[in-house]
Amino acid sequence: MPRDREGLYEAVPGGSPANVAVGLARLEVPARMLARVADDPFGRRIRRHLAGNGVDLTGVVAAAEPTSLAIVAVDPDGSVAYDFRVDGTADWQWRDEELGGALDGQVLAVHAGSLAMTMAPGAEALLRLLQRAGGSATISYDPNCRPLLMGAPALARERIERLVALADVVKASVEDVAWLVPGRAAEEVAEAWLALGPALVAITAGADGVVAVANRTGTVRRPARQVAVVDTVGAGDAFTSALLAGLYRRGLLGADRRAALAAITEEQLVEALDDAVLASAITCTRRGADPPRLAELLGERPVG
Repeated sequence: MPRDREGLYEAVPGGSPANVAVGLARLEVPARMLARVADDPFGRRIRRHLAGNGVDLTGVVAAAEPTSLAIVAVDPDGSVAYDFRVDGTADWQWRDEELGGALDGQVLAVHAGSLAMTMAPGAEALLRLLQRAGGSATISYDPNCRPLLMGAPALARERIERLVALADVVKASVEDVAWLVPGRAAEEVAEAWLALGPALVAITAGADGVVAVANRTGTVRRPARQVAVVDTVGAGDAFTSALLAGLYRRGLLGADRRAALAAITEEQLVEALDDAVLASAITCTRRGADPPRLAELLGERPVG
């Protein structure tokens, strides 16, 4: 994931699901990465990055295709713009036989998102995996829309809402919502998606915090943390990993905990959202997708 810095580009391992896996591992939640990773210099660096952060690589497939490349330009205010080099690359070539053992062992939750769930030819194989996983694990989904690669919004929305209906936990951003359903408020979209079947929908809004909805809580809003933003790369992924970590620590993940997740209380939701907002804010204070470790998160929690 190269990043523009004074005319130079720095190669940095990333990608939304990988960032979530690293974020979970840093928060001391066991995380196993399911990915097709190339055997090229970028791919080998990705493996080292994941393993070095404690992510289990037993779900990683050695791919013959090259590594995808996301080019990230950072504006002076820390906001970012993306471009991609993804034709024929490793991430999107999933086959059913490569996913046969993906749910082996004790899997409490499966998180999926972004381009892999919409890019042919592998997206259909991943969809079938999520359909299987729904009987044994909590499903988490982040559309993480990339308009350059996802085609017409109407077609993408049809696919994304199909995935929302499979999920228990959905996280999206106001940018996702504005592209998918222009003119509709984040709260309205969250409520519509909740009606499709999830237990929890959270939509992040950067400096405006987050709005979330769940069946028992109604609408819950939490403010952002005010920080000096270096860049916003990986901030949404840090939010997702901290939200899932919060649900994990409250015993709300796993197929046998689906009823408990559906009955999440406002206090539980507020606590989990506040940690997720904090993790996202910490990530914004440093370059690239660099989510906090558990000690950092605990150290920045308000006292009292």
